[in-house]
Amino acid sequence: MVTRNDERSGGGRIKPLTKAEEQVMKVVWKLGNGLLMEIVEGMPRPAPHKNTVATILKTLVEKGFVRIENIGRIHRYHPLISKETYSRDTLSTVAKGYFEGSFTNVVSFLVDEKKLSVKELELLLQQLKKNKK
Repeated sequence: MVTRNDERSGGGRIKPLTKAEEQVMKVVWKLGNGLLMEIVEGMPRPAPHKNTVATILKTLVEKGFVRIENIGRIHRYHPLISKETYSRDTLSTVAKGYFEGSFTNVVSFLVDEKKLSVKELELLLQQLKKNKK
């Protein structure tokens, strides 16, 4: 996968995406890269019109999320920011904005809301201990 070397350097924030932009990016990330019609076909049903997807892709290029590879008159779109980097940044933004920057508070909230079970917490703890070694 192509990622920008500077996507995390310099402390720059990744620009937030709209829901529609996220949907398009999810398809681009899944495909690895794609032509307009491949991306349209990968969209959830009912799929938006190809002109709508093309406009969203143009915005994603402007925001630095995708780059265009010109193949004659056809454009192939490649992700510049990985799904992992975007996910990490988005989760950090949520933690900072709603949980005083504490991931402990995030996990506690998920437990309180019954979105995370004790068994899942135990699995996370095992993973943490394994990664610590």
